Amino acid sequence: MPIEILMPALSPTMEEGTLAKWLVKEGDTVASGDVMCEIETDKATMEFEAVDEGTIGKILVEEGTEGVKVNAAIAVLLEDGESASDIGATPASKPEPAAKEEAAPAPASAPAAAAAAPAAPKSNDGTRVFATPLARRIAAQKGLDLSAINGSGPHGRIIKSDVENAQATPATADTPKAAAPSAPAGPSSDAIAKMYEGRDYEEVKLDGMRKIIAARLTEAKQTVPHFYLRRDIKLDALLEFRSTLNGQLADRKIKLSVNDFIIKACALALQQVPDANAVWAGDRILKLTPSDVAVAVAIEGGLFTPVLQDSHQKSLSALSAEMKDLATRARDRKLAPHEYQGGSFAISNLGMFGIDNFDAVINPPHGAILAVGAGAKKPVVGKDGELAIATVMSVTLSVDHRVIDGALGAELLNAIVANLENPLAMLA
Repeated sequence: MPIEILMPALSPTMEEGTLAKWLVKEGDTVASGDVMCEIETDKATMEFEAVDEGTIGKILVEEGTEGVKVNAAIAVLLEDGESASDIGATPASKPEPAAKEEAAPAPASAPAAAAAAPAAPKSNDGTRVFATPLARRIAAQKGLDLSAINGSGPHGRIIKSDVENAQATPATADTPKAAAPSAPAGPSSDAIAKMYEGRDYEEVKLDGMRKIIAARLTEAKQTVPHFYLRRDIKLDALLEFRSTLNGQLADRKIKLSVNDFIIKACALALQQVPDANAVWAGDRILKLTPSDVAVAVAIEGGLFTPVLQDSHQKSLSALSAEMKDLATRARDRKLAPHEYQGGSFAISNLGMFGIDNFDAVINPPHGAILAVGAGAKKPVVGKDGELAIATVMSVTLSVDHRVIDGALGAELLNAIVANLENPLAMLA
């Protein structure tokens, strides 16, 4: 039976994508693990691998097609002994706009299409179970619960052999979820456009990344109870130490930035204040053991927050090299999902743009984010009461009050400040 190849969900937030490029053509033979096409998600361009073996019988979605919904058929795979004549009727090759999705019922005499796979199943906790279309069909026929099967395909995907070897178990019925209360709707796009009739403007179409940023930050400001803690940090000792290190590391072509020290200081602070190394998980709090620190990277049309895992265990030079690599690939939209997902804490640094201070929005499910401003020469009062000039950097810690209370947030920020004002101690 011909197998429909479906548009995959290549990231947790992906609802649709662009089929950027086909790397196979009709008639080509593919095996499990072969790269078939490149797909642009809301975050990156990623390769899509075959999970079954066979022959590409028909390509349903042309390369360059935008707005292809997750689980929409993009091609048909033929198994041994099958030919193009076995495909029968196929779905339209291009996605229709949402407003036109309702179609008239097909007449009874219409030719039968290839059997479609059941909808992508979900486990009891609501997460998607990844399985091939053929595996889903066999599971449905055998009455198997896919969430109870361990997949042996690429990235843990459930394949044909997994379900053929599994014992039948009753599938868990989906429990209807209560609809979340809707936020008050603002003026419609047409109403806003009407306000500017007669004025010159350019209408910019929202791409996938901008839609996700808008949705997530709206969710964050509406559902996360933010509070803010502010401190000034004296940077003179750090700047002198950085200059000395960079001089000694010049032969190795290593140049440490102030941001590298900030990442290290935050990672160590999360170890020093472990109760603050936590995330909100709906009905519970998850306390992390490692310091996985995310850093905001601006790219054209949006931003990424790649995560530096186990930052507390890495040297300054290792953090610097990893951050440079992640930032470069983020700007090229070449990050894999596991490189920008997770973490408990984030850093957003606008100091290089001359911004003195600002308040950053928490990226759920993180417990906090540090907004970093520019260092500037300012008069300060020394321990002896004398006025002096020092390089001072202003930071603001945005905190999720569900995860971290005020006193705990203050303890975390004080640890960050102490690490940055005493940089030698970070190497101990």
